[in-house]
Amino acid sequence: MSSDKKILENLRNELHKHTHLYYVKDAPVISDYEFDLMLKKLIELESKFPQFFDSNSPSQRVGGKVSKKFNNIKHDYPMYSLDNSYSKQDLDSFNTRILKKIPNNDLTYLCELKFDGVSINLTYENGYLVTAVTRGDGVYGDDVTENVKTIKTVPLKLKGNYPQKFQIRGEIFIELNDFNQMNIERAENGLEPYMNPRNTASGSLKLQDSSEVSKRPLKCFLYQVVSENDDSKTQYDNLLSASSWGFNVSDSYKLCSSIDEVFDFINRWDKKRNNLDFEIDGIVIKVNQIDYQKTLGFTSKYPRWSIAYKFKTLQASTSLLSISYQVGRTGAITPVANLSPVLLGGTIVKRASLHNEDQINKLDLHFNDHVLIEKGGEIIPKIVDVQIDKRNLFSNRISFISKCPSCQSDLSKNELEAHHYCVNFNFCPPQITGRIQHFISRKAMDINGIGNETVQLMFENNLITNYADLYTLKKNDLLNLDRMAEKSVDNIFKGLNDSKKIPFERVLFALGIRYVGQTVSKNLAKKFQSIDNLISQSYDELLMVDEIGERISQSVVDFFKNDNNILNIEKLKKNGLQFESNIKSNVSDVLNNKTFVVSGIFENYSRDQLKNVIELNGGKNLSSVSLKTNYLIAGDKMGPSKLKKAQDLGINIISEQDFNKLLNLNLDVF
Repeated sequence: MSSDKKILENLRNELHKHTHLYYVKDAPVISDYEFDLMLKKLIELESKFPQFFDSNSPSQRVGGKVSKKFNNIKHDYPMYSLDNSYSKQDLDSFNTRILKKIPNNDLTYLCELKFDGVSINLTYENGYLVTAVTRGDGVYGDDVTENVKTIKTVPLKLKGNYPQKFQIRGEIFIELNDFNQMNIERAENGLEPYMNPRNTASGSLKLQDSSEVSKRPLKCFLYQVVSENDDSKTQYDNLLSASSWGFNVSDSYKLCSSIDEVFDFINRWDKKRNNLDFEIDGIVIKVNQIDYQKTLGFTSKYPRWSIAYKFKTLQASTSLLSISYQVGRTGAITPVANLSPVLLGGTIVKRASLHNEDQINKLDLHFNDHVLIEKGGEIIPKIVDVQIDKRNLFSNRISFISKCPSCQSDLSKNELEAHHYCVNFNFCPPQITGRIQHFISRKAMDINGIGNETVQLMFENNLITNYADLYTLKKNDLLNLDRMAEKSVDNIFKGLNDSKKIPFERVLFALGIRYVGQTVSKNLAKKFQSIDNLISQSYDELLMVDEIGERISQSVVDFFKNDNNILNIEKLKKNGLQFESNIKSNVSDVLNNKTFVVSGIFENYSRDQLKNVIELNGGKNLSSVSLKTNYLIAGDKMGPSKLKKAQDLGINIISEQDFNKLLNLNLDVF
C-alpha cells in the first residue's frame, strides 16, 4: 500500500470513529473545529489523489449526487407490515396464539419503541454500506443510497466482528427540536411550515440532490438484523451486536418474560412518550428467540411472531374563540382557529390549523363550539371533531371571508384548488413583504445581513415596495432606522453585492413564481438559458419542458404578463443580477433513452465528469444496476457486486473506450 493511500485510509478511519462518537454515542472527544479541519484535509487529499476514491469516505456525507429517478429494487427479504393491537385483550390473544405453537417455558418477548419515521433497509458487505432501499410496498423499494449516506447516524464503515454480508432495518426520522427549528426558518423565509416530522423525513429522502439532503437533520435508529448466516440466538443479542458494530440502536428496548411485563412496559412509555425528542406511535413486541420466529413464520402480510401496540392519538377538548386569516406571499388565505388555551402533549395549545374553507365546512364549525384537537404529528395541532352536544343553539355558523384581511381586496378561488387567494398581487402588504422575504432567503438569493424583521422595517418606512428596491437602498436611509448600526448596514450592502453572483436558476426561484420551486427553476434555466428566452415562451412551449405541467405553465405565463414583474426584472438586470444560465444544455441526443451505471476508476474522466458527459448527450445515470440499465461503464477496481449483477442480468458491460464509440453514434456495435 502506498504511503499516500495509507494516510488517506488512516484519516478516513479517524473521521469514521469521531462521527460515531459524536452522533451515536453523544460522547465527542474532539471539538467541532478539529473535526472540520480533519474533514477539510481529507477532501483536499482526495482531490489530490482521485485514484484512491472511496464511495464510503466520510467526505461523501456532504452529498452532491443528483438522482433524477430512484431505481426500484426488489428486497432480498420482504419488508412485512406489522399486525396492530390496541388493548390488553389484543395482546393476550397474540400471546395465546404464540403459546399454541411454542409451549416452552423459556419464551421471552423483546419490546421496542415504534418509531414514527420512514422504514429503511441497509445492506452491508465486508463492513461497508452498499445500498439503502426504502420499504416501498414491502417487495420493491426505492434505492436512496446516496441520500442515506449523508445521514451521520448511519455508519458508512463498520467496526468489530460483523458478518461478511447482511442487511439491517431501521427508521429514519427528524427529532422534534430539529423539526421545530426547520419551521422557524421557513417562517422567517416566508415559506409554509412543514406539516409533520415523518412526512418531512420521507420527502427529504426523495430529494434529487444529495447535497440538499445533507442539510436536513435526518437521524436513524436501527433495530432488525436480517441475514441467512445469523449466528445470534435472540433479537436481544442482535441489538447488542448491531450496537457493537457501530449502529445507532436506541437503548429503550426491554426483555420481558410475560405478556403482563409487556403491558407494564407499554403503560410506562404511554406516560413517558411526550418527554421524548422524537415521535413514537406505539410499541413493537417481538418473540425474542430467532428459532421460535422461524417456527412461527409469516402470514401473507405479517410476521406471526411480532405485533405492534398502537397508542391512542393525543387529544384535548377546548372551545373555539375566533378564526384568524393569514395571507401568504402568493396571496393564499389560510384560516387558523384561536382556542381557549389547553394543555396537550406537554405544551399549551392556543391555535389549531384549519387549512382552508373545505375543512371548516366539513367540520360544520360554529362560533364558540367545543372542539376536540389532536396533536397527530403536526407543528400546529388540528381540529378533528366538534362536540355538537355542547353547542349553543343560537351560535352562528362560520362563513369564510370574501375580502382579504389585510388589504380588503376581493378573494378568488379556482375550482381545482382548495385555497382562496387575494387578487391584489401588486399592493397587498403581506404578499409584498412575503415575496421579498422569499427573495432574500437562504435557498434563493441568500442575502446575509437582512432578515424578515429588517424587511418588515424597511417596508413600513417606505424604503422598499418590491425586491428590486433592495438594490437601490441608500446607506443614510438605513442608518435612520431603529436598531440599525453602521456595521449592520455595511453587512446589508455586502450581502446585496455578494448576491449578484448567485446563478440564474436561483435568481429565477427567488422571483417567487407560484409553483416554481428549486427543481423547476433549474429545469427552466437549463432549457431556456436566459430570462428573456423564458419570458418569450408560450403556454404550449413550456409544457414541453421536463416536469412542467399545466398548472406550472399557466403560472409562469401569468407571472410574465404582469407589467410590474417585468419592470422589477429589468431593474434587477441593471443592478447586475445573473439572468443568463451557466447550466449547459445538451450538446447532443446521441444517448437519448439510454441509461448508464458508472463504476470504477477511469483514465481520461473522473466519474463525475463521465456522468456529466452522459447527461449532456441525453443519457441518464443510475446509481445501481437493474433491469432498467442499458450499460455498465466498468473502470479499474470497480465494485464486484455491480459487475456480477450486470453479468447475471445480461447488461452491456463496456469500457471507457467503448463509451467514446457510443458518442460517435456507433450504438449498433453493442
